[in-house]
Amino acid sequence: MNSQAAATAASADLTLMAGSTAKAPRPLPKDLPPVLCGRYRIERLLGVGGMGAVYRARDLLREQFGDPQPYVALKTLSEDFAEYPDASALLYSEFALSARLSQRNLVRLYSFEIDPPSQRAFITMELLKGCTLDSLLQQYPSGLPWAEARTISLSLLEALHYAHGQGVLHGDLKPSNLMLGDSELRLFDFGLGQAMDGFLTGLPRLSRSRFAAWTPRYAAPELLDGAPLSAAADVYAVACVIYELCSGQHPFRRQSAKQAKAMELPLHAPADMPRALWPALRAALEFDPAQRSSLPRLLRAFREQQRPASRLPRWLRRRPAL
Repeated sequence: MNSQAAATAASADLTLMAGSTAKAPRPLPKDLPPVLCGRYRIERLLGVGGMGAVYRARDLLREQFGDPQPYVALKTLSEDFAEYPDASALLYSEFALSARLSQRNLVRLYSFEIDPPSQRAFITMELLKGCTLDSLLQQYPSGLPWAEARTISLSLLEALHYAHGQGVLHGDLKPSNLMLGDSELRLFDFGLGQAMDGFLTGLPRLSRSRFAAWTPRYAAPELLDGAPLSAAADVYAVACVIYELCSGQHPFRRQSAKQAKAMELPLHAPADMPRALWPALRAALEFDPAQRSSLPRLLRAFREQQRPASRLPRWLRRRPAL
């Protein structure tokens, strides 16, 4: 992905800073060194989000020892967030949450480091190959065939259920944070995530009122009203993604939950979805978190459907490497 394509992808999924209007991410810092910590040589930009950017980088140490695949993904904060005094703690929080997770549908993180000369904090992680779900959906405006949609949805729900079981909330579930690789789906970017109450109590607790960059059309209405992140908010977001995966359309015409509620937009079941599954998904899209379906209920509903092949179909795996 070149810089122009990355900027286009970013503008398609603008984030909303708490208490501000939507805007495109500011340009990346021009003083980012070409080599960080004397080890990671940045090769090219892979993608830009509301809080930072991800680069393809070459690990010179691994290359020195003959590793044929010395490449990593390297994430650093954008200028908007790097200027905060606790910016490094913000990035470390993402690393600390994600590094504790080990599940096949979650991205693997390697290290958190700070480049001494520039004082630029960054995370290194596995370099994913494939395409993001939002890119795939552009090719299937009516949604994926049910068997494939169910396979991807189940993988996503199992990954999220595992993360919640470890006390970790994601906070930014959306198609652009899901990668379809050679054989399976990967969920990444826990930049807005946080630990549930009672979990990982030793981690620094940041003021989320300054760092709540929710993506409006996938954010639960209570988040847009200033409520803290919760498991129920993750359920609303994952239900929006699954609905879009099955129908090709956002459940509320790409409107935020608050706008959809004010407009009283109707909600219809995706055409190819089994009737028995719709009540659970419909309940997961409830605006009232007290009435919203739980993640275990939604996962159970998908598991009860006929089980397809365990691997993603070949036509989903024919994607160029990043």
